Amino acid sequence: MATVHHWTGLEARALRLALRMSVRAFAEHLGVGVRTISKWEKLLGSTEPRPDTQAILDTALARADAAVHLRFETFLSEAGPSAGSARRITAAGPRAWEYESWTDDLDRVVAALSRQNFAFAGNLLDRWLTRFKPRELDDKGLYLLARSTALSGDLKRDQGDVVGPLSAQHAYAGARSIFTQLDIPRRVAQLDLSLAVVAEMSGKLEQAARHYELLAVDERLALRDRARARLWVGTALSKDGSHDYAARVMLAATHAFEDLAEPEDWSVAHQKLALAHRGAGELSQALHFIDIARSTAFTDSPMQRVRLDTAHGHILLSDPATREDGLKALDQAAKMAARHGMSHQLRSVESIRTTTAVAGGPRRR
Repeated sequence: MATVHHWTGLEARALRLALRMSVRAFAEHLGVGVRTISKWEKLLGSTEPRPDTQAILDTALARADAAVHLRFETFLSEAGPSAGSARRITAAGPRAWEYESWTDDLDRVVAALSRQNFAFAGNLLDRWLTRFKPRELDDKGLYLLARSTALSGDLKRDQGDVVGPLSAQHAYAGARSIFTQLDIPRRVAQLDLSLAVVAEMSGKLEQAARHYELLAVDERLALRDRARARLWVGTALSKDGSHDYAARVMLAATHAFEDLAEPEDWSVAHQKLALAHRGAGELSQALHFIDIARSTAFTDSPMQRVRLDTAHGHILLSDPATREDGLKALDQAAKMAARHGMSHQLRSVESIRTTTAVAGGPRRR
């Protein structure tokens, strides 16, 4: 299988030919304009698609079958090295079958993490993270190593291992270093976003908010990731007590997810918005937004259920009239978090119980 670390018009033309599509059909396939395709084919190696289009081309190549990959590599080899495009393409080498198995296992890791099956995901990752030394790998292998390391960071983050030598922060920094070496700016920016999340989770709220603000306008990221960064600016601000401003920022992110037709992120944004209104003491608004989040949740993963139950319980606890219902919701969240090894979520539940017991909750408006 082939992978492209940075697309130019040359690689894009090779993909069109490999897919056996006309210029118009290829433009429709990618969701870009015919003039854009024509420009790539005219300028070839001297032009580069925009960062968001680089991601679209990555997806189109990844979804293509083996025959398309073979034709793609053949067209590129026949074209010869073009200025500035050396080593952007790495064809399958002597470990082709291992790289294929590695790629398949990473897809299985993503699925396992979505279900919070941490043990299975960890076993799959360890199989590859300990198999090769970086100096033994070509660019394709290094790319897979970086992806594996980043997913290891996701695993550690979801388990609550945020900082330290065996933490999400350490894994993300390692993955970022490899993607920097491979010169893949989009992946580097995604790791910057993950590191900002880690900073927020470890209590560095001001630092996290600054990083999110920069990433919300970073053109290396796709529009969805930029909208997520904008939402997380609001999350960090809300945790730091700036609830009214946070709610305005989150509302803008919610509109962005609606425009992008991202229902899962749209639902999560309403959950975050509900907590910002709870912090501001606007409990009727908080209940309104958490009801939207709960009724439109796109996935039913254990992590998302725990987050929704925790947020709902937090809001209900803020009103003496619904305190008992809030405790029940938090108990339900705690049991599921414990069952799936989500220690960070467990700590959040305990913190809410303790804080609410001491403060008595915000004044209802």
